[in-house]
Amino acid sequence: MSNQLLRGTFILTLGTYISRILGMVYLIPFFAMVGTTGGGLFQTGYAQYTIFLSIATAGFPAAVSKFVSKYNAMGDYQTSRRMFKAGIVVMLGTGLIAFGLLYLLAPWLAASALADKAVKGVTVDDAIFVIRMVSLALIIVPLMSLIRGFFQGHQSMGPTAVSQVIEQLVRIVFLLAATYLVLNVFNGGMVLAIGYATFAAFVGAIGGLLVLFVYWVRRKHTLLAITGEQIETKKIPLGDMFKEVFRYAGPFVFVGLAIPIYGYIDTNTFMKAMIAAGKDKDLAWEIYSVLLLYVPKLVMIPVSLATAFGLTLIPTITESFTSNNRALLHKQINQTFQIIMLLVLPAVVGLSVLAGPAYSIFYFGEAEEIGKEILMWYAPVALLFSLFTVNAAILQGINKQKLAVISLVIGIIVKLVLNPSFIQMYGGIGSILATAAGYSLSLIYGFAMIKRHAGFSFKLLMKRTVLITILCLFMGLAVSVTQSITSIFLDYHVSRMQAVLTAGIAIIIGAGSYLYLAYRSHLLEKLLGNRLTRFLPKRKSVG
Repeated sequence: MSNQLLRGTFILTLGTYISRILGMVYLIPFFAMVGTTGGGLFQTGYAQYTIFLSIATAGFPAAVSKFVSKYNAMGDYQTSRRMFKAGIVVMLGTGLIAFGLLYLLAPWLAASALADKAVKGVTVDDAIFVIRMVSLALIIVPLMSLIRGFFQGHQSMGPTAVSQVIEQLVRIVFLLAATYLVLNVFNGGMVLAIGYATFAAFVGAIGGLLVLFVYWVRRKHTLLAITGEQIETKKIPLGDMFKEVFRYAGPFVFVGLAIPIYGYIDTNTFMKAMIAAGKDKDLAWEIYSVLLLYVPKLVMIPVSLATAFGLTLIPTITESFTSNNRALLHKQINQTFQIIMLLVLPAVVGLSVLAGPAYSIFYFGEAEEIGKEILMWYAPVALLFSLFTVNAAILQGINKQKLAVISLVIGIIVKLVLNPSFIQMYGGIGSILATAAGYSLSLIYGFAMIKRHAGFSFKLLMKRTVLITILCLFMGLAVSVTQSITSIFLDYHVSRMQAVLTAGIAIIIGAGSYLYLAYRSHLLEKLLGNRLTRFLPKRKSVG
């Protein structure tokens, strides 16, 4: 069973990674076609959609997955099937309600985001059109998410992984093709192009849903055959079933909303704060586009690692906590935090040092200086994102879901309070600082609660973190020196290829130096243990 679980986790993680990589790479041609003007308009629509989608699903698909898995394990397949059928009705209902609300509220949301009648040629009517185009996806995506959850509840991760990738591929192909055709063939203009680019979410969802339908047709007989083995069970009232599901769903919805809520706060306060500070509206719109759409895609790469850890961490932490095996629980928490620091901290340091060439690789030719500065400041925040994800997973694992929610709420309040004044004082960097402050206070609270309720000591973690930080400083110095030397021969401002070479050489030198120092300091051996020794040369014993 453990092999099946590991295989399922690997498949699901692989599908998620492929989807995220695709979601990052497509921005290269998209940016080349629409630039910061179109990017800002795209983000205005998508930010609203993301929040409404999170509310519409409300953690329900993940909760249904847990519900189905639980009752299947008991042999009560009929109850899990009833929950699935009822869930379909719920997701269709919430999807339609979310679509209707977003469609009707589009004028108010558009005016709130732009904070003026027109910014860099983009009007409130343009934003309304884009928001309403993307709102259609809300009719389908919640339903698709529920079906994925149902398959996952049967320990079948393949349908979710494949449908995620196909959904993303269909969305990207439609998005890029529609944007190109509207702009270069039909001369439809930027607003129409962005409208179809956001409508691609609806088209991609249809693709993902069709994949799930094919899987259902192929596996329907197998799934139905399971009912022959079921135990005799009492018919649980639907109300009681939904109470149980929503009890599972609470933590998923709040923690999953963290990054979207922070982005949504920026979407609805950034332009207002910049205009209130007397900043140039066109420049503010460029920063808005880079800050909220283009740069976050780059910093989410290391965060994906923490998300994968978080998803697999909850069951193991729960098992150790429930069996009151504190020694194993502390070991799992310690190792998880240390591995996150080992992998994510050097990634964000490297990304921050190489902000110039890294940004130019993806978004060459426009707003490069703005992008470099924002990426340099934003990259370290990825570590806070990662730690928060793991922190929340641990609190859920030790059955303190409410504390994970409180942790999130504290951070959101800090972000809301600081964001307008910080943006007025420091522009785009102010938004990043407010985000960092919010996550930092969430983490402090979360760490304190883990210490209190799990009896966990952070002494070893702090000691290892200091060591990893020192190694990262040496690595950052090596990367910086390498970039300075390569700049004599290469200029990443001239072409994308030179940016790739500049970053590539620096990454090889930086990663090599970091791994060597981590190995020589015995850090890799202490964190990865036997999993590492088979790949590394044996040390000679000393005297």
